[in-house]
Amino acid sequence: MPLQIIGAGFGRTGTTSLHMALGQLGFPCYHMFEVVKKANRPHLDFWRKVADAPAGTQHDWETVFAGYTAAVDNPACCVWRELLEANPDAKVILSLHPKGPDAWYQSCLETIYATETMWQFKVLKTASPRTRKLGDMLTRLIWQRSHQGTMTDRAKAVAFYEQHIERVKSGVPSDRLLVFSADQGWEPLCGFLGLPVPAGAYPEANDRVYFKKNIIAMALAAYVVLALLVLVLGAAVYGVARLAGWA
Repeated sequence: MPLQIIGAGFGRTGTTSLHMALGQLGFPCYHMFEVVKKANRPHLDFWRKVADAPAGTQHDWETVFAGYTAAVDNPACCVWRELLEANPDAKVILSLHPKGPDAWYQSCLETIYATETMWQFKVLKTASPRTRKLGDMLTRLIWQRSHQGTMTDRAKAVAFYEQHIERVKSGVPSDRLLVFSADQGWEPLCGFLGLPVPAGAYPEANDRVYFKKNIIAMALAAYVVLALLVLVLGAAVYGVARLAGWA
């Protein structure tokens, strides 16, 4: 099933609300949430292969997009050019943070970029092969390739965000591109897709709370791993001491 809608906007630009909106409009939508679902365990290995391949490489996209007609957020937005080449009739939505580039950067720091900065996540990577695979994919595909290693410097990251907007505008025909922010509501999105406006309000995802809970859970899990490691080392030392007659 070919993709009909490709999201070119970076993560933390209202992509969760957009994911919900597109689903409501009848477009099953791929999002980072799909990558980490237990039912989609092979997806992570697929995206690691994408990260290993040179930018511009085509892949068997049906491996992950079968059953979806839209894709937004990471990791799909990292390969928006490749997806457009593979789906030449698709429309492209460039989502932007409603409050601008600086607010987008701060939002990233407080949520999705935490996997790059928290020592607790590094502890979990040593203890869990799947977490290690996820962290490797996030680092190489999203932060190194898509963002070109700019996230450690606010000014560079914000400048890259603004350059990305221009790259998408210049790379997609204007009649197939919607530059959109969630605060605009249903009208521009539905007009772009040629669909009637739903009766209810445009979805408002409070996923910052979700990420905050995940960060706390990640930190607690790391402390549990460290505590178990201390217990194991302590037991090993005690065992050696007993064998040596020291205890």
